[in-house]
Parts: sequence; structure tokens; C-alpha cells
Amino acid sequence: MSATINIILDTRRIKKTNKYPIKLRVTYERIPEYYQTIFDLTKDDYEKLSASRISSDLQVIRDKLKDIERTAENAAKKLDPFNFYDFDKHFIRSNNLFRQRKQKDKTSLDSSDKFDYSSFNKRFCILSEEFKSGTISAFYLGYIKNLIQQGRISTAVNYHDSYVSLKKFRGHVRFSDITPSFLFEYESTLFARNISKTTVGMYIRPLRTMFNEAIEDGTISREKNYPFGKRKYRIPTSKSVKKALDLEDVKRIYYYECDPTNENEQKGRDFWLFSYFGNGMNVKDIAALKYKNIHDQYLVFERAKTERSLRSDPKPITVFITEDMWAIINRWGNNDKSPGNYIFPILESGLSALRQFELNLLFVAFINNWMKKIMTSLGIEKKATTYVARHTFSTVLKRSGASTEYIQEALGHSDVKTTQHYLDSFDKEVKKEFAHQLTSFKI
Repeated sequence: MSATINIILDTRRIKKTNKYPIKLRVTYERIPEYYQTIFDLTKDDYEKLSASRISSDLQVIRDKLKDIERTAENAAKKLDPFNFYDFDKHFIRSNNLFRQRKQKDKTSLDSSDKFDYSSFNKRFCILSEEFKSGTISAFYLGYIKNLIQQGRISTAVNYHDSYVSLKKFRGHVRFSDITPSFLFEYESTLFARNISKTTVGMYIRPLRTMFNEAIEDGTISREKNYPFGKRKYRIPTSKSVKKALDLEDVKRIYYYECDPTNENEQKGRDFWLFSYFGNGMNVKDIAALKYKNIHDQYLVFERAKTERSLRSDPKPITVFITEDMWAIINRWGNNDKSPGNYIFPILESGLSALRQFELNLLFVAFINNWMKKIMTSLGIEKKATTYVARHTFSTVLKRSGASTEYIQEALGHSDVKTTQHYLDSFDKEVKKEFAHQLTSFKI
């Protein structure tokens, strides 16, 4: 698909003549570029251009504008792939129907947003790479930029990992290059590198999103170009084996005697327990807690993960603050208990979204590292990551008789199916116990 061409009256700024400039708007892959013609009109005169009878002066302007629109469309179609730099060079420059502006370089013509990405270049190599418009890489770039601007760094990282993986496989490909056969070959290559089904899915789902974006944008046709779905390519899924800890394991962690000379060991264990006691709260939400989230004996907050998706119907999570949680807050919390201050010194005010993302990752790694050492010391051959704390919370509740609906609310899931996914993987001993119950009538 070529660029979209439109003649518009730019009413954002009126001139001293009380007229507005008429511009050619060229849009490609959702990026608009405006080129000012030599014509200015009032709003009333511009609206008259569509009338059947107009003055001779307006008739001349209308004919010229139609000619600009027609020739611009032809010029855009000749560019394969389309790009603003060549369009400006071959059609706008030296065209006496346009007001000539200072010539832009190729980079500035390929991007019109003013967001400063300089601090993200090291983490997101796509921001400084060059590729042709019309490739799927261009869609990745636009999507990742939007995520960065919205502060959704974790999601941007996922999409960037997908982009890097695809580029490593076949370079900067076009949508037309990606067929079901292409995807099966890509998948096989990933499996050959011992990449798990889960990670393969994490790479290919963003790629599918790029197709959906391009279809919505009108760049490609679903009927002709979409390689996903029944009898085409389906993204592999895997059912992860979640090993929640049982209460005996939690008990041993709780009563574990930390080395009094090693503050970090107790800190790692305390924050794992804080997550477990706090409805399986993930570290990102723990880090974001502020003293204003404390309402009497409860923590009331919104999950960072669902803050955007549930913006129109926010569902705050309410956690009763147990004695153990109060002890952890008092031991590791900030002394300044101002409502707007963070409870824990993991983050601080004024940090960029990227820095917050990095600090959260570091703190997750800190907890997981110390819990691994503690589990080794306890002789427990199970993992006790921050994710396991969340899964253990939900599983212990389920085994104690809590309803799925209650656990859904406690975890902050927007869909009960997500909660059921958390609860459908009891360990083998539990299944064995239930199997024995079927023949409990035996003597």
C-alpha cells in the first residue's frame, strides 16, 4: 500500500491575513508529514471549494489543488517502497505550487514525533537502526516508540526482543515474506537453539500484533497476507508446570534463622514473605506502594499490570496488613511517611520509566537470588521465586476452601480464566491423595 494523500486546511494557526494555509498531508504507516502549498484561504472560502458554483479565483485554486492531489498520488505510487525523503526530493522540491522549506535530512523525514529517545537507545537498538519503510521492522519501530512514550517499558522490551529475534532469523523482511511456511521454519530454528515453547510464543505473538496493526492501518489485507489461524500457522503454547510450595515449606521459610551478620539474607526472605502475605503481590506493585495506599489496617492499590486495561472500571486490590507485614514495613520502610512517599526505598520520585523498570528487575533478581540460597540451606529442592510466592498464595487459599471468585479478586485478575490457570496444576501428591479418596471405602 502506498501513502495516503489529502489536501487539508490547516486551522491550527491563523495568518495575519486572517487566512489559513492549505497543505498536502501525506500519511504512511501512521506517520503524517505536511507540505504547505502556496495557497491560503479563509474557512468560508475553503468550504466553498466543494460547491458547484464558485468565483473564478476559487475555481483556479480548486483546479490547482486537484492537480496537486492527483500528481502527488502518482508520485507516491512510483516509490516502492514509499519513503518521505524521496517523495520530498522528487515531488516537493522545486515544485512552484509549494512553499519551499529548509530541506530535512533522511532521518528527520522518516519520523515526525518530538519525543526524546536518546536515553533509550542503548536498551532498544531498533531506535538507531536503519531500514526501509514498508518492512515489518518499521511497524515494530512505531509500536515500540508508542510503548516507550506511554511508559510501558516492560511491554516495549518484549516487543523489542521479538524484533531482534526475527531480524536475526531473516533480516528486515516485508509482510509479504512472512507466510505459514516462513513461520514454521522460524519456529524450528528457535527450537533448534533450545528455546522453550514459552519463549517462542513470546517472540511470535508480537509479530502477530504487527500483522493486526498493519491490517487495521490498511497496509495489508487479512485475506491475502494473514499467515495465522486455522489451517495456517498457530503459535505454540505450553502448559508450564507450576510448583507451588506447601504450607510446611512456607513454615520452614518463615522460621528460617537468617544470618544476623547478613542483612541482605533477611531482606530477601522478608520481601518474599511480604509478597506471599500480601495476596501474592508482585514486586512491581510492592515497589510502587506509597504510604497513601495504607488505609487503617489495609493496603488498597491498583495493579500496575491492569492499570491501563481497567482504566474505565478500576478494580483496586485490598490487602489486610498482618502483623508480619507491619513488621516488614517497619524494618525496611522509609522513615518519611508522607502520603506521597514510597513505603519501601526501592524507587524514588522523579525516576524515568526505564529506570523504574531496571530497578524492579534488579530487585526481583535480588529476592530470587537470596531465596535460592535459603532454599538450599533448608534442603528444599524447590524454587521459591517471586512468582512462586504468588502461586503459593493462590494455591494455599484454594486448598483451604476459598472460592475461585475470591481468589480472583485477591489476585487482581480481570478474567476468571486467568485465575483458573493459576489453580489447575496441583502437585502429584495432591492428585495421588484425591485418587485414593475414590477408593476410600476399602478396608
